[in-house]
This record gives sequence, C-alpha cells and structure tokens, in this order.
Amino acid sequence: MKKENERFFGYVRCSTREQCPDRQIIALRRFGVPDENIVIEMMSGKNFQRPVYQELAVRLNPGDVFVIDSLDRLGRDRNAVIDEWRFITKERGADIVVLDMALLDTRKKDRDITAMLVTDLVLQILSYVSEKERLLNRDRQAAGIAAAKARGIKFGNQSKKRPASLGEICEKWRRNEITSRKAGRLLGVSHTTFLRWAKENKA
Repeated sequence: MKKENERFFGYVRCSTREQCPDRQIIALRRFGVPDENIVIEMMSGKNFQRPVYQELAVRLNPGDVFVIDSLDRLGRDRNAVIDEWRFITKERGADIVVLDMALLDTRKKDRDITAMLVTDLVLQILSYVSEKERLLNRDRQAAGIAAAKARGIKFGNQSKKRPASLGEICEKWRRNEITSRKAGRLLGVSHTTFLRWAKENKA
C-alpha cells in the first residue's frame, strides 16, 4: 500500500543486451512504480560500478522506496550487496522492497527491532546464496572449458594455416616484384600477417 507523498523508484538490470527487461518492468508497474521512475541498466551485477544505479541511489531521499524485482538485480557480490543495502536504508534514509521476497520490505519494520533483525538475517542468507550461485556457475564454466580442451577443442584465436604458396610469394616480395599488400591479397590475409609470416619464413 502506497503512503501519501511516498515516491517509488524501480531499478531494472540485465547482465547482457540479449536479455529482455520486460518481465522486471511489468512487475515494477504492477507494484505501482510509475514509468518515469523506472531506470534500466544493461550491465553485469558483479560490482556496483554502474552509472545508472549510482545516479538513482544518490537521488533517493528519506521516505522514498527503492523497488527491485529480485535481490540479484541489485547485485551478486554478497558483501557489496549488504553495503549498498545499508547505504540506501541508513545513509539515504530510503526503504527497499524486493518483490519476490516479502520479508525483504523495509517499510514493514515499523522500527521494530525484531523485524529489523529478521530482515538483516534474510538479506545475509539470500546474498550468500546468490554469490554461491555465481561462483558455482564460474566453476562449472571453467570445468567445461577444461573438459573441452581435454577433448582437443581449442579456444581463442588460432594461427592461420600457411598456404603452400607462401614461400613463392615471399620470394617475389623480397625481390620487390610485389608489395606486402599485394602479397597479403594473394594469400588472403592482411599485409601485417604476411609480413609476420615472411619474417618467420626467412629460415
């Protein structure tokens, strides 16, 4: 229930531009956040060096409500999330509502010490779970890459295969019969790649 003179601000974050923010926006609208107070940021949640978030955070005043769809939209680093939570609620004097977790609604605390402790405990647990999930995904990715390498799959930029005509083209270039750019075109590579190959081909 929105109180009189209470301002809602919504923060939407997607880690990549391929992700769609619509679900988060719809959830914020249903809660009562006006469109003009919804900001969207397409950045990873690994830290808080996010200009859109930072601009919104310092705009918050006592009595304002910072609304997010889920805790991981705020961030994924446990300690940093807790620090930002305290910055918004203590330093800015604003409230926070996490839509998919009813316990994370600081408006309900009514300055009751037990309710505040419960909120802090839930925040600690959820932040821990969020960070563990991030680290687990990173470990799974590393394990997948290691397994692929063991199967002979190569990653990163691979060296181009030298054409059979490289030696002949190098000789023409050394005799100044063709330029390095023409040599590169004949071989289907850039002239810088040709020059590197030519240097390696001296022996």
